[in-house]
Amino acid sequence: MFEAQFFPLRAARATEANDEQHRGIATYRLLTGADPADADIASDSNFDRHVLASILAAATMDGGLVSEKVGLSSHELAAVLEQYFPSIRINREELPLGVKRNEIDEAAMLRDLLLAQRSTEGDVGNWLAAMIARRAIEPNHLWEDLGLRGRGELSRLLGRHFAPLAARNTNNMRWKRFFYRTLCEDDGLVMCTTPVCTQCNDFNLCFGDESGESRMAERRRDVLLQAAVPVAAGTWPM
Repeated sequence: MFEAQFFPLRAARATEANDEQHRGIATYRLLTGADPADADIASDSNFDRHVLASILAAATMDGGLVSEKVGLSSHELAAVLEQYFPSIRINREELPLGVKRNEIDEAAMLRDLLLAQRSTEGDVGNWLAAMIARRAIEPNHLWEDLGLRGRGELSRLLGRHFAPLAARNTNNMRWKRFFYRTLCEDDGLVMCTTPVCTQCNDFNLCFGDESGESRMAERRRDVLLQAAVPVAAGTWPM
């Protein structure tokens, strides 16, 4: 069933190998009614919905509490679902009051940086700041751990909701490296060992290629979705 009906929020529990492979795409389809590869992101509102669905889908692929994996409290996650995915049923009476946002210091610092550089109004910027900060501590390229289809979508996301910060990345540095470098510079710390990037031994870590296949596209390629996906319409995988 949809996990918001049975808090604490837990990602899908895989009972078979195929369950894990299908989980991200099934979650995205549950939320949006389409495959991630077919997402219509022409308008800003559709793009925001795609981004939120992608992050939630990526979190379900990791396992564990979805709210923790996306950096939100259970109530914040429920609000995201109600505002952007109203077809999903939520039983507010079953929300536990004790499931709060749980951030490590690193994620909290990045969330505060993003919040200070917001360029849009409304709740979505607050939610995205927390979600981006939490997903940034995962090991892959940031766009991959956000479930996006490429770096271009991440750049659009940051340029839309955190424009002053995005504009500071004038040399097209990898976003995760750029965030941490900015945090250090804002605190008066020196992160780099050389004054010029081209002379640095870590140049490829900061500016190397970020292309590749998205996590959900990889699963879509490797495993065809079966009709008996373990997700009922209008419910969240458990």
